[in-house]
Amino acid sequence: MGVKGFVEGGIASIVAGCSTHPLDLMKVRMQLQGETQAQNLRPALAFNPGSVHAPRPPPPPRVGLITTGVKLVQQEGVAALFSGVSATVLRQTLYSTTRMGLYDMLKKKWSDPNNGGSMPLTRKIAAGLIAGGIGAAVGNPADLAMVRMQADGRLPPAQRRNYKSVVDAIRTMAKDEGITSLWRGSSLTVNRAMLVTASQLASYDQFKEMILEKGVMEDGLGTHVTASFAAGLVAAVATNPVDVIKTRVMNMKVVPGAAPPYTGALDCVLKTVRAEGPMALYKGFIPTISRQGPFTVVLFVTLEQVRKLLKDF
Repeated sequence: MGVKGFVEGGIASIVAGCSTHPLDLMKVRMQLQGETQAQNLRPALAFNPGSVHAPRPPPPPRVGLITTGVKLVQQEGVAALFSGVSATVLRQTLYSTTRMGLYDMLKKKWSDPNNGGSMPLTRKIAAGLIAGGIGAAVGNPADLAMVRMQADGRLPPAQRRNYKSVVDAIRTMAKDEGITSLWRGSSLTVNRAMLVTASQLASYDQFKEMILEKGVMEDGLGTHVTASFAAGLVAAVATNPVDVIKTRVMNMKVVPGAAPPYTGALDCVLKTVRAEGPMALYKGFIPTISRQGPFTVVLFVTLEQVRKLLKDF
């Protein structure tokens, strides 16, 4: 019974991940806008507001979702919209299958059989936090490879990593940067995944229960779409700042013998906010919600259909 939840969640996650991959790619590109300026901040300017230095150059104009997509296709071709899709498949297989399966197990264990199998919102959130954290730790290497493969096209040709596949990316990172590099940014990945899973899965279950209890709609496609889109909005608002920092830490190029652009997540936050302002933490929010909404809808609609297909197994 426990394995079934992993299979159902894995199938739904892979379908959702592949179908919304181009939006995820554009989100990553938008989150990296202005990063060079943040990395080049001098230490005194980054951490001591009272220090006097030459005026900071104005940040480059921000590019929107549609412009980002058009430029990407013009410069790299239509196939570039699916750059890193092999990493997305591996990530969903490792990360999402784990979190969906664990959440399902915890939900069944903690639900009250005397109350129609329902579970308080606090327990749903706790289940989401636990499942998301474990899933992220398992899937971090694939997540790291996905971010790098998606970001590669924005670099000058001489600086591109040119990974052939997700397996090649993981193998190259382990060889050139050490095995531990595969978990670079893992604290951010885990924190983000805990927020995503708690806000996404818990809120979906909560919205769905509310719709059914109040008799707004019957249990069907309309209910699943409404509850899942609301859950996607909640997840996007909660996780975008962590997602921006995670993307930048994972994408940074570490040169042997030289100091890394960021010493960690906090350093990345400080440099990003100093260079680009607090709203930089919500860069890529439009593609985030544009992806998170459809992703969550496809995820839960597919999950509900897969559950129907596998109900007798």
